[in-house]
Amino acid sequence: MSVTAARGFRAAGIRAGLKASGKPDLALVVNDGPLDTAAGVFTTNRAVAAPVVWSRRLLAGHGRGEPGRARAVVLNSGSANACTGEQGLRDTEATAACAAGLLRTEPGQVLVCSTGVIGERIDMPVLLEGIDVAALALADTPQAGTDAAIAIMTTDTVSKEDVLTVGTGEKGWTIGGMIKGVGMLAPGLATMLAVITTDAVLTPREAQDALASVTARTVNRINSDGCMSTNDTVLLLASGASGVTPSRAEFDEALTDVMGRLGRRLVADAEGATHDIAITVSGAVSEAAAEAAARTVSSSNLLKCAVAGADPNWGRVLSQLGTVPEDVCPFNPDEVDVTINGVTIFRHGAPDQDRDSVDMSPRETRIDIALSAGQAEATVWTNDLTHGYVTINADYTT
Repeated sequence: MSVTAARGFRAAGIRAGLKASGKPDLALVVNDGPLDTAAGVFTTNRAVAAPVVWSRRLLAGHGRGEPGRARAVVLNSGSANACTGEQGLRDTEATAACAAGLLRTEPGQVLVCSTGVIGERIDMPVLLEGIDVAALALADTPQAGTDAAIAIMTTDTVSKEDVLTVGTGEKGWTIGGMIKGVGMLAPGLATMLAVITTDAVLTPREAQDALASVTARTVNRINSDGCMSTNDTVLLLASGASGVTPSRAEFDEALTDVMGRLGRRLVADAEGATHDIAITVSGAVSEAAAEAAARTVSSSNLLKCAVAGADPNWGRVLSQLGTVPEDVCPFNPDEVDVTINGVTIFRHGAPDQDRDSVDMSPRETRIDIALSAGQAEATVWTNDLTHGYVTINADYTT
């Protein structure tokens, strides 16, 4: 159960025929209200897909609707509808119009997301017929939520869903979510495609503020392969069907739990990965400095290859850390400690414990870097680099 866990939501995932494989490729998520609150965070890539342009405009109130309002999301996999020119924008608008007609709402109330190969137009007759089928299949069941999560997969090997209920009875409310993405995971503000639903009572401003803040601390701290997508989108829909208005702190905590777990599932399913790597930088002058340092270390292909080969190579950690500009993250290299899976193998400018004592067999690898420059810390997740990643991406469009 994911996007259908919260009250007021229906979903569907079907085989429209967009993928040559015949696998599910079209999802529809509908908010039946009473509220139609919506928020979104999108890629910061300057080359953006048509659905991102459409959904940004809609949530800003430029789609002939109110800002921060939406009743539905149409999501397709198999084609990104990116770099497809004006026709791509017309195709996106036609997608929203088709869904709106079936759901008896306005096109400006329908968000659109696409994922897949860049530069290829969507087969619109197939897509529009698929929306008809998806609308008929809408349900509020756990299976309907799972079907939607499966339909947005591309090179993912498993669907990714999560649910959290806060409180019980009349005071209870729920957050559910689905996410996809196992490659091109180096987001600026989001990560691939995600839809989060809640039956809590939220205003558009509350929803947007919470989503932006939590996204920055969770899925934005993933750097799988250093490649940012043209289509990254995270959406939050609130139905208000529970009648409960949580405090900002309460909602942020719950949303952080759900999005944090969804983000971890992205890392665990990253293309070709055999290790999930948590890089934690502590003792920084600020959280932003700690994040910048952790993100820089996470981008080292040499380090990722070392982890793939079960090599606790602290030299690759320290050399990459040293590329962070002084004005971004000040520290003294002679005061840095590096600990891998609980063993401190570099301490204050020199080797410490024997690197052979580090157990690199667990799936989860933890690299802890203490800067001794302040009190702040941040963690960025990444994964190892294997032959599997190369194979998947070498064969992606062939």
